[in-house]
Amino acid sequence: MHDHNISERLASYADVLAGELPDTWTSTHLPPDAKDDLAELTDRIWDLDLVAASLAEHPLQQAAVLRRSDGAQLVLLDRHDERDGFLLAAVAPRALPDEAYRAVPEPNGIALADDPFLGAEQVAGDLLARYDSALAQVRHSALGGIQPSQPDRVVLTWQPDGSVATAPVDDRAGAILVDNGFIQEPQSGICRLSGDDTKAQARALRAIGPQLDALGIGTALQHPAGRTAPTSASASMPPAPAAPRASAARPR
Repeated sequence: MHDHNISERLASYADVLAGELPDTWTSTHLPPDAKDDLAELTDRIWDLDLVAASLAEHPLQQAAVLRRSDGAQLVLLDRHDERDGFLLAAVAPRALPDEAYRAVPEPNGIALADDPFLGAEQVAGDLLARYDSALAQVRHSALGGIQPSQPDRVVLTWQPDGSVATAPVDDRAGAILVDNGFIQEPQSGICRLSGDDTKAQARALRAIGPQLDALGIGTALQHPAGRTAPTSASASMPPAPAAPRASAARPR
């Protein structure tokens, strides 16, 4: 029978840890009866070292999932040894193609001290940097050359077929794009706006600017070399210099 006190301790530690990490994190406790969620989470734990070895001997019975505002996730789980504290691992993004992970090193998890404040320092100084690097690589690979967006800016790229594509980081930005005619691909998260009707396309591009701006999210329109955007669209959303392109991801 699962010890209620152990569950309380895990959930409480996760709540404090989430509040101490850089940026904005929330935590959700998955109890032993959340079997489907725990099974799905196990498949996405991004580790081939300490945490993987623990799970091989002790299948996940409970966990706490920490979520960052940009969608990144960490999972906190029990240790099954004589030491106090917990294990923390990165969680791979859901539904990205396997090719995106090819040759990207796993951001293997770490053992945390029993003190969540000290644990937060361990995470910030180690796992988060490796996790963010791995995330950037796999997301860039999955984008297929589309310039990545940032939390505070949506980068739209004209495509050779006349459509516009973007990979929003913020779910709120994605919702605005979909509401204005973009179609979001479930695997990659890329949003595409057809260029079949250029007037409708221009109206959509004009509409999303103020809506995103109201959320504190800017926009940048990127033109591939040798292509000129339709006048109506470019007049409403002048191109802004995009952030430097991330280094190409290596397939797993």
